Amino acid sequence: MKHRNLGNTGIKVSEVGFGAWQLGNEKDWGKMTEDEGIHLVRNAMDSGCNFFDTAPNYGAGKSEELLGKAFKGKRDQVVISSKCGHHSNGEQNFQPEKLMESVEGSLRRLHTDYLDSLLLHNPPFSTLNGNGPQFEVLEKLKEQGKIRAYGASVDTGVEMDELLNKTDSQIIEVMFNIFHQEPAAAIQSAENQGVGVITKVPLDSGWLTGKYDEKSRFSGIRSRWSAEEIERRGILVEQVRRILGDDISMAQAALQFILSYQEVSTIIPGAKDIQQFNQNIAASEGSLSIEMINELKDIWAVEIKDSKLPW
Repeated sequence: MKHRNLGNTGIKVSEVGFGAWQLGNEKDWGKMTEDEGIHLVRNAMDSGCNFFDTAPNYGAGKSEELLGKAFKGKRDQVVISSKCGHHSNGEQNFQPEKLMESVEGSLRRLHTDYLDSLLLHNPPFSTLNGNGPQFEVLEKLKEQGKIRAYGASVDTGVEMDELLNKTDSQIIEVMFNIFHQEPAAAIQSAENQGVGVITKVPLDSGWLTGKYDEKSRFSGIRSRWSAEEIERRGILVEQVRRILGDDISMAQAALQFILSYQEVSTIIPGAKDIQQFNQNIAASEGSLSIEMINELKDIWAVEIKDSKLPW
């Protein structure tokens, strides 16, 4: 597993991290026993993965609890990034006292006295200018030694620019994949400022694994797509497959596309089992040709840029 710098934080992270939304989250991901979840995390650690992304509302706190159990006696071997603002009870609240309570809950569930990274979890745009109390809370937590670095998890390059221009964020998490390339320029700006970049939703909620097509239908959180959006995504997936050919794993290629951006610190795909995790980390073993990368960039520029593809 290759490692990269998490901006100027002094923290080294595996370029393929572990998105932990699925742990204890039967509602969105299906059933996984506690033992299976802990085994999956420990397998990830044994494979050289050291970066784990979680949040209080993932599995109503169960994600953090399982990570805490898996990390027992090995805290110094992992980099933990959690969030605040979306709480374990499902409430969204970015008031200072609620953020402080949230962090204390995360530390308790994770069995640690500090977080390596703490991110405001998709906060309102109005809070990203740094003028409100939220960033004062983050700075206070850093001074107390409860977090090593802070920033926000957002969806767009516009939000990234606001953070980069108006706050002292050291880390930004952003949605970025073949179908969501809008943040590319902001990711470059982040590197120029020494800000670490975590990329979320790298497989576009499963579409970039190649397992869905225009006839797919969904339940749960994936039921958010209309029939027209599913058809459009299916066509885009076919275009990606034509570029890659039949001998390359689409999931690995999708991750390698993101890793071709040296400005990216780490990617955080989810995995329900060891097989999926092993497919994810295999992306660290190879790379795409410049020609393929440019063709994949063109898909976004021609087909998506001017007619946004809903998440």
